[in-house]
Amino acid sequence: MSTTGLKRTPLFEEHRRAGARLVDFAGWEMPLHYGSQIGEHHHVRRDVGMFDVSHMLVIDVEGETAREFLRRALANDVARLSVPGQALYACLLNETGGVIDDLIAYGLSPQRFRLVVNAATAEKDLAWLIALRGRLALTVELQPRREWAMIAIQGPLARARFWQVRATAQAVTAALKAFQGTEVAGQFIARTGYTGEDGFEVMSPADQAVALWRDLRAAGVAPCGLGARDTLRLEAGMNLNGQDMDESVTPMESGLGWTVDLSSERDFVGRQALLAKQPQQRQAGVLLLEKGVLRAHQRVRTGRGEGSTTSGGFSPTLGHSIALARVPLGVAVGDAVEVQIRDKWLAAKVVKYPFVRMGKSLIDIPSF
Repeated sequence: MSTTGLKRTPLFEEHRRAGARLVDFAGWEMPLHYGSQIGEHHHVRRDVGMFDVSHMLVIDVEGETAREFLRRALANDVARLSVPGQALYACLLNETGGVIDDLIAYGLSPQRFRLVVNAATAEKDLAWLIALRGRLALTVELQPRREWAMIAIQGPLARARFWQVRATAQAVTAALKAFQGTEVAGQFIARTGYTGEDGFEVMSPADQAVALWRDLRAAGVAPCGLGARDTLRLEAGMNLNGQDMDESVTPMESGLGWTVDLSSERDFVGRQALLAKQPQQRQAGVLLLEKGVLRAHQRVRTGRGEGSTTSGGFSPTLGHSIALARVPLGVAVGDAVEVQIRDKWLAAKVVKYPFVRMGKSLIDIPSF
């Protein structure tokens, strides 16, 4: 904990020595950028960059009924995790079907799972899981790994650069498929990320994380901050908790319907509410057709009524402004819409997202 009251990750001194601009993010003192947010964005799309994501919380769920517990806790079904280390993306829902948090769950064995939850909701998530355990009267151990750090290495050269500095891990991690992880020498290495690029997320005790960060820096891997992380995830069409979804909206209204498993009779928190609700809106991608910058909470005027942007910004890869928006049902890809920026209504169109994946544009970009 710093004198400002903000929490700091084990890599904080590395950021300060590198000249990072530090900001408050969910109560953590984190790097926004190291000089050029756009430069860091392009580094990840074209080469390799790394992020300190140690503010996220790793929670281990263990016990004979761990699998049963998570089948009740998560809207997605951990029974699908048939291969050790396999992961799935899932949501914690409240009783009304609203999204408390989105997370990644790794199945290490039928009695052992690992969750990675968001920093802003970490303590709430943990308290919610503890309360649910009590209600279900299941014997499950919930172990937050607060002593761990986490580094995301992302970009087309991410795996090669990681193997350059950790050659002993190559034989084990080379076989990892997307959304799969494995334990190596006290670390947990997963082929996951939040950028739309390939790479690893490495979870480990703090001393190992500091050593890895320094070795990657020496190998030419660019440190990247929260600014580039946000533009990268937006281009990749990935939701941000608290903006693109929250406890007031369901996964079906937030583009996360695919993470909800209703194919079995499994009862999970929020299931009955989801079955009873008929969504009135859906999530869509928006491309601005005029000069300007899309931001969150801007009105979107469509032929079927109004919606609003939930995340928005300038896309360094596309050279245009893009957004995720919640719009009325029936609004389709290709529809012309207008977005209110300050006191003007600017032309835009609905597009399919993700906008960018593996460094390539997935949409047609008009010229001004």
